[in-house]
Amino acid sequence: MSAPPVPAPGTATAPGPGAGAGPTEGAANGAAARRAPLVLRNRSFGAVWLGQVLTQAAARMFQVGVSWWIVSHAVRDAPGLASGLFMAACTLPAVALAPVVAAAVARFPHRSVLRTVAVLAGAVSGALALWAHLAGPPLAAVYAAALALATCQAFFDPCLTTSVPELVDDADIETATGFELSTQSLAGLGGALLGALTVESAGVAGLAAGCAVAQLGAALLIAGARFRGAPTINTASDSKGDNDGSDGSEGAPAGAAPAAPRRRTLRRILADLPQVRRILICFTAANLFTTAVFVVIPLYTRSVLGGGGETVALLEASLGAGALLGAVTGARLPGRPTVAGAYCLGLMAVALALPGLVAQRPVVAGCLAVAGWCAGAVSVRFVALFQRLVPAADKPGFFAVMQAVLGASLPLASLLFGFAGDLLSPRTLCLVQGLGLLPAACALALPTLRTPSAGLDAEAVGGAR
Repeated sequence: MSAPPVPAPGTATAPGPGAGAGPTEGAANGAAARRAPLVLRNRSFGAVWLGQVLTQAAARMFQVGVSWWIVSHAVRDAPGLASGLFMAACTLPAVALAPVVAAAVARFPHRSVLRTVAVLAGAVSGALALWAHLAGPPLAAVYAAALALATCQAFFDPCLTTSVPELVDDADIETATGFELSTQSLAGLGGALLGALTVESAGVAGLAAGCAVAQLGAALLIAGARFRGAPTINTASDSKGDNDGSDGSEGAPAGAAPAAPRRRTLRRILADLPQVRRILICFTAANLFTTAVFVVIPLYTRSVLGGGGETVALLEASLGAGALLGAVTGARLPGRPTVAGAYCLGLMAVALALPGLVAQRPVVAGCLAVAGWCAGAVSVRFVALFQRLVPAADKPGFFAVMQAVLGASLPLASLLFGFAGDLLSPRTLCLVQGLGLLPAACALALPTLRTPSAGLDAEAVGGAR
């Protein structure tokens, strides 16, 4: 890893020609700057955001393209199981490597972590593109590349979430969170439009080459961004406190800044946040059924709609566009996050089940758009809530374990629905998805998750703006 980034705020700008203007003009200029979109008035955040768009779009394009390639070209017998195994490989690293990711994000400069994993992902994609161009790679090689790319993404996503306070001011955290989560929707939209179409026109070689260009471009953008310096931890003081029972502050020079709090284990973080823990469990159960949509869409397209790559692109784009709209509008949902989340999960259950009853392409696309909106809106509300409730020193570990907890059901869902896809009709799988979401929606609405708390009350007020 490289040296720590330059400790300069990403929003700082040099005094302009109007620095000596009067108070009224200066206030007007400041108000105009505040009205500008965050990605324009904060260039460092804008560069990192664009890098996130590229790297997550590349990851999603690879997933969509390869998943369709498996179902339509590579595997004739048991395509559901083969597609499920592929999606499991794409989701397993985020779960299995959570402690390693938390340690790396806490120890190394965030810019170095983001840049390094983007470069590694570009190298893996480039190697696969070269192999596929020279000779068709075996399915095992594609699985291995998917595992490597997912490992890079497992480091990238929580590190980026943790880096938000280093790039923006506190007043902009919710806006930055919305941009960050909308990036995942943009990635889903871009990957949906390009993944299946690219693999049909250019094969796996063209698909992997496009991913390599996007990942390396993201690395360049992140390398040029400026992060605020992360606070250093006084290990000597910590050691003293461990040995004599003190907090390590005795004997410090007068006026010296207090030592940064020690980072806690992932288990202790969740143990001290029982309300957050219960929310994460509800969404983990919901993810068992919602994420299966990525396995169901290719199977539904081939078996029920009889379409090709353009149909997969339409359905995936509908899901991504809905998620993008949800990420943009999610902060405006009124009420407490748990109540809004329960309603969104209920609506998503209807949207995912309806294609099992009505097999019309416009209806299916509309249902996926609604399901995507629900997912995007819920994500914005809860990630913004967690940004406020979780102590700063615990954020690296918390967001890594959040990704692991929420992703724990993804490999299992991919394997179960992939295996079931070879035995049951995709329309039946849609009904199973919808019915499976209802218990999670009911659990999220329980009064035990709506106990008054300062964080939830503040978020309820903020969501009603």
